[in-house]
Amino acid sequence: MEVCLYARTSSDKQDVDLSISAQLRAITEYAQRNGHEIVREFIDGGESGRTVARPAFKEMIALARLKHPPFQTILVWKLNRFARSRADSITYKTLLRNKGIEVISINEPMDDSPTGRLLEGVIESIDEFYSANMGQDIRRGMRENASRGFFNGSKPPYGFRKVFVEDRGKLRQKLDPEPEESAAFQLVRRMFALAARDVGCKAIATTANQEGCRTSAGQRWSKVGVHKILTNEAYCGTLVWGGRRGHAAARRGDTPVRVKNAWPAIIDEETFQLVQKKMAAKSFPAVHPRTVPSPYLLSGLIFCSCGAALTGQSAKSGRHFYYACSRSLRQGKEACDASFLPKEKLERLVIDKIRSRILTEDNLEQLVKLVNEELQSASYGLKDRLDAIDTELRDVRARLSRHYEALETGKLGLDELAPRIKELKSRQDDLGKTRVQIEAEMVVQGVEQVDAKLVKAYAQDLRCLLEESELTAKKAFLRSFVKRVEIARGQATLLYRLPLPPDGRTSDQLGVLCIVNPGGPGGTRTRVLLTARYLALYGVAPRMAWGAKAVQLSSEKCRRI
Repeated sequence: MEVCLYARTSSDKQDVDLSISAQLRAITEYAQRNGHEIVREFIDGGESGRTVARPAFKEMIALARLKHPPFQTILVWKLNRFARSRADSITYKTLLRNKGIEVISINEPMDDSPTGRLLEGVIESIDEFYSANMGQDIRRGMRENASRGFFNGSKPPYGFRKVFVEDRGKLRQKLDPEPEESAAFQLVRRMFALAARDVGCKAIATTANQEGCRTSAGQRWSKVGVHKILTNEAYCGTLVWGGRRGHAAARRGDTPVRVKNAWPAIIDEETFQLVQKKMAAKSFPAVHPRTVPSPYLLSGLIFCSCGAALTGQSAKSGRHFYYACSRSLRQGKEACDASFLPKEKLERLVIDKIRSRILTEDNLEQLVKLVNEELQSASYGLKDRLDAIDTELRDVRARLSRHYEALETGKLGLDELAPRIKELKSRQDDLGKTRVQIEAEMVVQGVEQVDAKLVKAYAQDLRCLLEESELTAKKAFLRSFVKRVEIARGQATLLYRLPLPPDGRTSDQLGVLCIVNPGGPGGTRTRVLLTARYLALYGVAPRMAWGAKAVQLSSEKCRRI
């Protein structure tokens, strides 16, 4: 009989009797004793039997489904090597039997009878229970290990290294920062410092790459990699296990383990929390996909006093449109007795208030002032970077001079010094190029700031945008100014994202609507740079410096936003 061999281990650290080589040796001896011809071997090392997403397993099943399979039997050391899931085992064994292929366990011989099938099912159920129970024990042990401040991961975060400490006669892992003079330690510190000055993840990654910094895997930095560092509490000394989105513990709904001061911190707690607030302020709120194509301008923005969202409703065969409380629609008037609000009237009141309250010459002048402050702040950051590069350049030149002197005096030979001289020359060239780029950015930023007079001249055009543009553009424009609209007792409270004119007013009355600014004069600056894009829509194209990188927002590009 032509047979194939299948061997699998979940981990390279399993017992010797479960190793791949031990399984193959036992299966081969069995095949030789029974006169079988081995035509193929399929091996999955380090693959869990609780899933069928195993490369060799999938290849074996694919060959078995051919019109003329190359084998008639699959030999395994035990049934749990084939699968540890009862459902997967039944599914794939049924598929194989339909092709005339049997799965035989050399250590669990069973005949093809009702009794044998029953025994096979019992063994597979026991294997599945053992696997699930073992997984539960492992999770319990990892949770206990984490709650005592020990590190469960295999790869430490960038800037950390693993150290082993003795605990009750057993070695356990902790994290320890790399030396302060190391490049990784300094880069982490600098990333948080830049983020605290409102520098974005992409600009930080670009800066790191320009300076020749690489990840622990030797790859170039990306904004995703920077974001992972800036949001990792390990850098302020806090151990978090089971709290990451997608983690098995999070999917089960288990409370994450959080241990403060589990190891020495690289970043202090105050800086870490400041960075989290700044990153949250710059991120856009999650919007349900159904609100995007909605014909209702305030979809996703307007809420009832009961806390539920107001959704669009039509009446009289689509001749009339309203905003209605979703809780009242689902649960009846007993849950919320809010009335229907006419769509056109409510949207008109909101648009008119934004045009008269926000899109005024005085308020736009304030926004321009804030943008220019950002430009000036970024210019100072570039100067600091230029000073740091000059310091490093002087150090590299001094080292090159000492190497040349050692070569001339004969203290060291060319073979010994050539690799180091080449490395230093390469670093000197990279620093020189970076210095030229920074100087160019400083020159451009010094002369291109937003002209307040020009922006005020386009105030009327900005007000017209809410009247003449398409619905999608209106929604995008509205969301850059309005955070939330709350309806209560016949009054609408309009919460702004941007500061209002500095006139001391905090509310306006318009019929039954009460428009309130939660921030007052000089309020939050969270969408200042976004507003600059809309200024550019009408011919104003400011250079907006975001950390070390300045981005030219051309009028043509902004018209496509």
